Order: sequence, then C-alpha cells, then structure tokens
Amino acid sequence: MSEIVLHHCHQARSVRSLWLLYELDVPFTLVMHDFGKELRSEAYLAKHPLGRVPCLEIDGRVLFETGAITEYLCEKFESSLGRKAGDPERMEWLQWLHYAETVAVHGASLTQQHIVIFEDKDRSPMVMKLEARRLEKALEVLDAQLQGRKYLLSDFSAVDVSVGYSVFVAQHFVGLGQFKALSGWMARLRDRGAFAKALLSNGKTSIYQREFYGILN
Repeated sequence: MSEIVLHHCHQARSVRSLWLLYELDVPFTLVMHDFGKELRSEAYLAKHPLGRVPCLEIDGRVLFETGAITEYLCEKFESSLGRKAGDPERMEWLQWLHYAETVAVHGASLTQQHIVIFEDKDRSPMVMKLEARRLEKALEVLDAQLQGRKYLLSDFSAVDVSVGYSVFVAQHFVGLGQFKALSGWMARLRDRGAFAKALLSNGKTSIYQREFYGILN
C-alpha cells in the first residue's frame, strides 16, 4: 500500500480530495495548514510551486490539481466512484468532473471580492453582480441535470464530490432555494459522513465565516 499524504486547508478546494479519500476509505496522513506563510515556505513550495492546496503526495510523486487527483485515486483504487474507459457513463463522468471548475471559477472570483479584498473601496460591485449571475447560470445547468435524479450520474460517484464542493462554495453567494433539484442533491451530500468529516475545521480558520454574502456586503 502506498503512503499517501494530503495537504489541506479548511474549506479550500482540497476539501474535494479529502472528501474523496474518506469515501474511498483508504489510509492516509492529513496535514492541515492555515492560509498564509505556511504555504509559502521553501519546504512547501518544493511540493506545490504555487503554494496552494490540495497537494497530494502519493507513490513517491506529487499531484496538486483536484481533477487529476480525483482521476488518479479512482483509477489507482479501482473504485466504483470513477468510470473506467469504455464505461457507458465515462463521457458524462469526465464532463461533470471538469464542470466542477466551471462552477468554482465564479465562486473563487466572488470569494476574492467578498473575503480576500479587505477594503470596500477596492471591491467592485459590478464584478460581484456579473460573477453572481454567471454562477447562477452555472447552477441552473446542474439543476437541470439533477431533475429526476438522486445524483449527477446513475449513482453516487466522484463527480458528486467534485461538483459538491463547488456548490458548497457557491451557496455563500447565490441562494440555492430557487433550485429544487440542486437543493435536494446538496441535502443528500450533507448527509454523507465523509462530506461532514471533510468539512471539520480541526481548529483552523474558516474561509467562509458568514452563511451568505450579499453583493455590497
């Protein structure tokens, strides 16, 4: 069995990798960081040149893109959470795996505007409105896919993990109440013990300290 080490920050994109590891139920070592100097140390930058998370050490090598981590882990452990080449759902699985970043990019922009930028004078209400609307449109696509379904594919898979984290972030900027199918799906994801475990802070600072961030707040 390979030694696996995951570097993670509370509520960051690395939630995807942590949640997936819990779902796979494989042994690994979790190293939690706070945002800031820890991630910019020479030792950490030698692992992840951008000083971000996730950073997965596995098989004597390092992966730091969440989509790549998801594919690699599912293939390595031959998990039913993935979809192998030739599987009828392989194409859809790949599409939703990467759609997770389509959603996340707007959530990241809004996180920057609301949380990373401290001064109101430096924030852009126009960017906030545009990104919130783009995020809303991205969620509409997910809501349509989930009509009459419990999960994005025929059953729970790693794409629910990847997209689930993106929607976890999105809900801080766009109300999910307007999306009934999407809201039901998120409720099912919240009931998963692995998701709840992946969101534990272990004493680290939360990125999202409010339940919702208004356009001008």
